[in-house]
Amino acid sequence: MMRGHYQALHSLILLPPPIFSIPTTIHTNLKPFLKQQLTAHFRVACCSASLLQSQPPRETSASVNKNNNRRRRAKSHGNNDDDNGDFLVVNFYKFVFVKDPEVEVAKHLAFLEDLNIHGRIYLNEQGINAQYSGPSKDALSYVEWLKKDEQFSDILVQISPALNGHAFPKLKLRYKPSLVQLEGGISHLPLLDPSMRATPLEPSEWRKRLEAVKDGDEASNSNLNSNLILLDVRNGYEWDIGHFDGAKRPDVDCFRSTSFGQSQSEALASDPLAKVDKEKTDILMYCTGGIRCDVYSTILRQRGFQNLYTLKGGVSHYLKNEGSVEWVGNLFVFDSRLSLPPAAYRPGAMTQASKIGQVFENLFATCYICDSQISELRHRNCANLDCNLLFLCCSGCVKTLQGCCCLNCTTAPRLRPVLPGHERYQKWHVYRDSELQTS
Repeated sequence: MMRGHYQALHSLILLPPPIFSIPTTIHTNLKPFLKQQLTAHFRVACCSASLLQSQPPRETSASVNKNNNRRRRAKSHGNNDDDNGDFLVVNFYKFVFVKDPEVEVAKHLAFLEDLNIHGRIYLNEQGINAQYSGPSKDALSYVEWLKKDEQFSDILVQISPALNGHAFPKLKLRYKPSLVQLEGGISHLPLLDPSMRATPLEPSEWRKRLEAVKDGDEASNSNLNSNLILLDVRNGYEWDIGHFDGAKRPDVDCFRSTSFGQSQSEALASDPLAKVDKEKTDILMYCTGGIRCDVYSTILRQRGFQNLYTLKGGVSHYLKNEGSVEWVGNLFVFDSRLSLPPAAYRPGAMTQASKIGQVFENLFATCYICDSQISELRHRNCANLDCNLLFLCCSGCVKTLQGCCCLNCTTAPRLRPVLPGHERYQKWHVYRDSELQTS
């Protein structure tokens, strides 16, 4: 179990701080073997946190006024999440030239003023990237409105259930220089040129390719097809709860620092594309929704890799169309749900909130503390606020260590209660004030 990779995720699950701040809290109660990697882990933690947080916004004064109005109106929704039906999480992206993204942001803010939408919606000259939650009526209204714009008319929309209401704490809709966080930015990449991106494969074609490789390997008694690489373009902790059968765990803590195919000599052992024949090897890339593959494939194309393929719509689109065939485990998602079983993407398959995070044929995930196999593929945060490590844990260790990741954390000054089920921690003042009232 590669425990160090989880340290990068300290800040993912608590309600994010104000959008102008960047968390810099470092875990001071690390295990001895983790202390040696403190500097590296801190750098990665900030990187991972950037997936859920943003840089200072570039908004026109009109946009700011509309945003303020939207926030005031949002308060009127309160917590009455049942007024507009079932909640959904919607994801989509599109690389397309946007002439004036500031104007586009203002248009979107105006439309969403009276809708109960929470999430992250970013626009710039290269297109749009959106992940948000809301009552089904509001969530789908935004999609319908957006598709009326010719430049966004063909977006591929991914929809999954949000069984406990909003999956995001608030709405952040703004201009963002990079739609995906990558070292050095992505504005210079030829993302608007389809020929520079990998060839997208429909889920059915992707499945056929994987099945053909497996059949060929079994016939030759081999575990390696030298003419094909199945490349997981995600983070290691995402692989830990689910992946395509045969895909190796990526040695990556944060997509921002991904360097497949760019390795120096000292990093060859951890680079699956090192020493690969760039002209003859097929590279099959996959990620959650497809955008990371599209971005990274342009880098690989520039470096001479010729046979690049991506899973169209990512894993979420595959699970909707092909189910869990060739997929092992759950799918990590970057919202409060954290983990979704394959059935979540097939209408009618999910009937109880308790099913989220549960699988019963898991032979690869282990407890961070005791290394025993676990059946619940869902991370939890350490109860010690100043640690907040995101880790996989068996029920026995949760009870023994009071929701903490190690013995040291159980004596920390800012200790939160063990949360039952799939509840998420709130901000510290909630627990601090509760303790003061009972003392």
